[in-house]
Amino acid sequence: MTGRLTLLLTTPRVAPGLLTRDAWHALESAKTILARQGEYQAGALVEAGLDIDSRPSTSVPALARELVDAARRGEILWIGSADGDPGLTDAIAAEVSRLTDPPEVELLVGSHDVQGARLLDVVAVMDRLRSPGGCPWDAEQTPRTLVPYLLEEAYEAIEAIESGDPAQVREELGDLLLQVAFQSRVAEEDPDTPFDIDDVAGGLVDKLVRRHPHVFGSVEAATPEDVEANWEAIKATEKADRSHPLEGIPQSLPALARADKAISRLERAGLAERVAVAAAGDDLGARLLALVREARGVGVDAEATLRAALRRLAG
Repeated sequence: MTGRLTLLLTTPRVAPGLLTRDAWHALESAKTILARQGEYQAGALVEAGLDIDSRPSTSVPALARELVDAARRGEILWIGSADGDPGLTDAIAAEVSRLTDPPEVELLVGSHDVQGARLLDVVAVMDRLRSPGGCPWDAEQTPRTLVPYLLEEAYEAIEAIESGDPAQVREELGDLLLQVAFQSRVAEEDPDTPFDIDDVAGGLVDKLVRRHPHVFGSVEAATPEDVEANWEAIKATEKADRSHPLEGIPQSLPALARADKAISRLERAGLAERVAVAAAGDDLGARLLALVREARGVGVDAEATLRAALRRLAG
């Protein structure tokens, strides 16, 4: 009688034990279940009442030979390891190909990644880099030493987006995401006010829900203009303690972008006349401010427009 070897493939990015119906059926009907020692998935299944034989770590060819030999004597189910058992399927194929009466081999996917699951990998890799035994350079960084990289990656992401190259955009957004993960991991070690990536994400979710009552609440907003009006009203309530309309605009913003933001704030605060007076002078600064105001009036981003002109100059 031909034996059977089932390789149960699961993702380490979802909680152990969250498996498909087919996976649970295969586990409950398997004669022998094998797994590497210390695997989280195997531990969860043992807690669920399954009998699992643990195997110490060994070379991939040796493991493949053991699994195939065991499957020739009966039905075996191997619980895939968290690292995906690199090379195991090829080694099993090599073992099976040399036999005249090989066992059947089945790959059974027991769980799938959900969208966003690879973000867990970012957190795990960043933790390893920052932890003892990781990267010496990463270990010595502080929030302030990382600031130049955050600025650089933000500008590079902008350039990539304006280039229209999707592959470049994907890469640069990844570099920008690294800075968020890096800063959050360093913040975990703050002795006074630590926070982690979950605190960052949780704060973001709370803010998005709070500022979109037309989606998550009962507020009506049928047009983008309605949404923007609601957004500004909510922000005004949140920032009610501001002593000046321009408070909170980052000093590190490029001058044109900062001017655009300042004009927007003052106009919303009913101080458009103040902007007009400042932009009416004959000096170069006033004329530049007037150009930014003019650009806003026709819905043009002055900073982006100047970048486009510089690209033409370079080309």
